Amino acid sequence: MILLSDPRVAAVPSADDGDPLVDLREVPELRLDGRAADLTGAYARLRAGVVDRLLAAQRALPSGVRLLVVEGYRPYQAQLTIFTGYRDELRRRYPEWSPERLHRETTKFVSPVEVAPHSTGGAVDLTLCTDDGVELDLGTAIDDTPEDSANACFTDAPTIGATARRHRQLMVDALGGAGLVNYPTEWWHWSYGDRYWALITGAACTRYGPVDLAATAIGTRTG
Repeated sequence: MILLSDPRVAAVPSADDGDPLVDLREVPELRLDGRAADLTGAYARLRAGVVDRLLAAQRALPSGVRLLVVEGYRPYQAQLTIFTGYRDELRRRYPEWSPERLHRETTKFVSPVEVAPHSTGGAVDLTLCTDDGVELDLGTAIDDTPEDSANACFTDAPTIGATARRHRQLMVDALGGAGLVNYPTEWWHWSYGDRYWALITGAACTRYGPVDLAATAIGTRTG
């Protein structure tokens, strides 16, 4: 299992091909959940190439099953706040951990800011739902931590039930088939174009680098 703390992730050369951010609130084919909504609407933004791949993945799902997008782009400061907050929580819970282990365990759930997939607009947290928006059983809630779920949040966790395992496999087949990669400690986290994607797929560099939403034009999906 390759974690985001692995030096090979940070070593991937960063490039950006200029693919615009798209506002999912203007993409009616995809269902968008509001639990991670923020005042700027950052959560609803994704790179156009990711949106196209999500649409392809949705078409590959069985009838009556849809993707439910929870969060896309995450600004640098928000990522830093989440990372440091979770790291500090783990430090309080496990004071015997060395600094190296504390960092590694933190990155099982939150990416270090310097390689954060969400801050490129290339990563998405999502689950499955019915046509009516009822969420399917995926074994844990989105954002259940490794500690609180006894690692059931890991995509290949052996402890989840058969229904949840089947639903996770639907996601793996559809999203993986569309070119996204999963972060194996979080069944809900998928990305394309970022450093983690590049390392896993063998790409020479990233397609997407970190973006500043305030300084970035928002595109419109036309295809």
